[in-house]
Amino acid sequence: MASPQRILSLSLGSQMVRLAEFRSDNRGGLILTAYRTSELLADPATDATRVSQTAIAVQELVGELKVSGKVNYAIPAQSVFTRFIKLPSVGEEKVEQIVEFEAQQNVPFPIDEVVWDYQLVSSSDPGKLEVVLVAIKSDLLEELNGAVEGAGLQTAVVDVAPMALYNAFRYNYSEVSGCSLLVDIGARTTNLVFVENKKVFSRSIPIGGNTITAAIAKDFNEPFGAAEERKKRQGFVSLGGAYADPDDAEVARVSKVIRNTMTRLHAEISRSISFYRSQQGGSQPEGVFLCGGAVAMPYMREFFSEKLALPIEFFNPLRNVAVGGNIDSVAIGRDAHLLGELVGLGLRSGSECPMELSLRPASVVSAQEMAARVPFLAIAGVCLLASLGGWWYYLNQGAAIYEAVNTQLEPKINGLQSFEGKLKAANDAIKAKQAAAQPLLQAVSEREYWIKLIEDLNARLPARSIWITSLEIGDPKAEKPGARSTPAPAKGQAQTAPSGPTLIVKGLYLSNDQRGGIVDEFAKALAESPFYSIDLNKKNEFNPIRGTQNDTEWTFEYVLHLPLKQPIAQ
Repeated sequence: MASPQRILSLSLGSQMVRLAEFRSDNRGGLILTAYRTSELLADPATDATRVSQTAIAVQELVGELKVSGKVNYAIPAQSVFTRFIKLPSVGEEKVEQIVEFEAQQNVPFPIDEVVWDYQLVSSSDPGKLEVVLVAIKSDLLEELNGAVEGAGLQTAVVDVAPMALYNAFRYNYSEVSGCSLLVDIGARTTNLVFVENKKVFSRSIPIGGNTITAAIAKDFNEPFGAAEERKKRQGFVSLGGAYADPDDAEVARVSKVIRNTMTRLHAEISRSISFYRSQQGGSQPEGVFLCGGAVAMPYMREFFSEKLALPIEFFNPLRNVAVGGNIDSVAIGRDAHLLGELVGLGLRSGSECPMELSLRPASVVSAQEMAARVPFLAIAGVCLLASLGGWWYYLNQGAAIYEAVNTQLEPKINGLQSFEGKLKAANDAIKAKQAAAQPLLQAVSEREYWIKLIEDLNARLPARSIWITSLEIGDPKAEKPGARSTPAPAKGQAQTAPSGPTLIVKGLYLSNDQRGGIVDEFAKALAESPFYSIDLNKKNEFNPIRGTQNDTEWTFEYVLHLPLKQPIAQ
């Protein structure tokens, strides 16, 4: 059977840091095996060192419990911006886009300077969606996360204290119906969590244990630290009314100061209940559950019972959580009201929770994404090593085969090297003979060239009324129009002399019905010949020169300048 999973939960309060170790049982439940608590300086004047105090406290708690590994921790409500937003009912694919827009509109910081998350919650309006949106400044979150990971822990989940408390309540009081109100009185704030079936709503009130201490310090005109000690030593909530004051005047004075502060808190709670009923469509709470560090003060339960006129009890987050045998039963009974957030955080690793927000800092997200890639990188590395090993084996085998074949061929190569000089000499002799024969081969080729060229001229010459009188190789620029030897070009018959060697064809054509068109017909046929570079479309480069047919003569001269494709020696 596999060993139970160990789960670490850490609550980072503004005045108290708590660390608990749970183990999951075979049925998915939790077993509390150990927990420790460390107090921070209560004086607000030390807020500048709050993160460093937290880091020291976490290190001390980790050392006492001798634990390490992944941890789920919660951030106090006053450090987190929380907003419940109603949205129009849209498809799931559009919810994230709308929530991101709402986050940009509602979060009081630039969206790229915060870490935020959201979750859909049950809405009293069937035509609306409701989401809870939480955000925290990135730099503050990184500082708190540094305090946690600096103690050797690895961040798994970063929750918000009221939502962790909500998960613990749903786990331990699943049978409670109607609307319940959790009142978590901490050092800086009092967190109200309304739980109604699957609906949840939370609100923070800036009145807590430190507010009481500050009031005592002001009334007694003493330092904050001395007032904190007086509150712990003499403090209780005055019952008021017909109840007699204590005999000690200072104790009576402290109790009245505390009652006045709690009366202010009650007024804020009453306003929050009205807001929940009017704006959130909720119901009147049927029961109130008290938790947090300040509720341990004597007569706190009686005060709320008197003011709210509702059933009041202390929230017990260990109703459905087993307690290990090594934990002092007296201590756990005294501290049970402080463990709600720790239980809610422990549930995040053991089972599905109704609220699963997580404000993981960017550094943690990057590290976890890299850790998720490690198996794939390892597989890729193994494949790469296997590939390199395969190539090494292949090259090693190839080298061995090459060496064996080379050993066999080397005697034959040495025997053939004697023939290399003879072959080279023979090859040089062949090249010399070819060079000597080249002029003779050229002459034979040119002789055949003229025979083929004349045959091509005869084949393309029209059958009647035209003949050739002379063929010349020359420069057409030297031709000068004469009386009959070279006909004067007609208007528009000017021809630009070709730049290369040219065959000058001269001849006569007989008076005929086509007149000079018979020369054009001959020129068109020559344009298809493989011997000439003629483009009939370029009149300025090729334009036959011919005499103009008249009624006094029988024959008329023409001249064609044909650019040769293959230059030949004259």
